[in-house]
Amino acid sequence: MKHQFITIEGNIGAGKTTLATILAKKLNARIILEEFADNPFLSKFYDNPGQYAFPLELFFMAERYKQLKEMVHTKDLFQSITVSDYLFTKCLLFAKVNLPEEEFRLYQKLFDIIHQQLVFPDVLIYLHAPVNKLQQNIKKRNRPFEQAIPDEYLFNIQETYTHYIKQHNIKTIFVDASNADFIGNEAHVDIILDALEKDLDYGQHYFTLP
Repeated sequence: MKHQFITIEGNIGAGKTTLATILAKKLNARIILEEFADNPFLSKFYDNPGQYAFPLELFFMAERYKQLKEMVHTKDLFQSITVSDYLFTKCLLFAKVNLPEEEFRLYQKLFDIIHQQLVFPDVLIYLHAPVNKLQQNIKKRNRPFEQAIPDEYLFNIQETYTHYIKQHNIKTIFVDASNADFIGNEAHVDIILDALEKDLDYGQHYFTLP
């Protein structure tokens, strides 16, 4: 494997954790999964975004930093590859959508200080799916606090990710995941694995899951 640190990103319900789990198993890699359920503000945020957005995002940033700092900087003699189902920059992207301007500026200052201490991934796999597909996946996995997420919110997150990916400097495998079925269709996983083995230049490289 050409890459030692592989990160998977995408909107809510895009299939990040499913793909990360499968890739980690196939590559005998360490896995970093976001511990979203530990955030005590998550369900409160969906009920009252204005009141709970700032503590929600601060908690996520602290937990993500702790996870990445501990796992990425700890050598493992038996597992040289690490697969993560989130990019630390996710903190800033969600905060941009969720926070008012003054709170976002404060949050960004904290983010900039912390971000410098982390290792960037060698490659980013970005899963892009239309909002109706995301909603189908959200309904299917049936987390109670997610069931009322409006289309507009998912669209705003999507637009923020797309803008970021156009201007960042991480090697990116951009996957059209409109038809993604990583559990039921092994060919979809093989497309991702084949892409990881290619000599990709920096920038975006597009792949479609048929």
